[in-house]
Amino acid sequence: MFRKLDDPGAPALTLTIDGQPVQASPGETVAAVLLRQSQPASRTTPVHESPRAPYCMMGVCFDCLAIVDGVASTQTCLTTVREGMQVLRQMGKRSVQP
Repeated sequence: MFRKLDDPGAPALTLTIDGQPVQASPGETVAAVLLRQSQPASRTTPVHESPRAPYCMMGVCFDCLAIVDGVASTQTCLTTVREGMQVLRQMGKRSVQP
């Protein structure tokens, strides 16, 4: 669907999405990296579990929410990638932890 334009001089970062290593460039957002994946959805809705993917890319629609480095409901369109970052798609309802 989406693909990154190559910049031969840009250093690559590695982050994981659902445990799978993914390459990214410094300055990219997590949402941009998610959109390049074969499964671009970052979450499913709590009630009907419909897949949602990043949409507005400016922090307004909240369709890009995911679990980033253990923090649920992170807006991935406003989060810049870092080396070793761990991203999990947020599926269904959040659980309440005591």
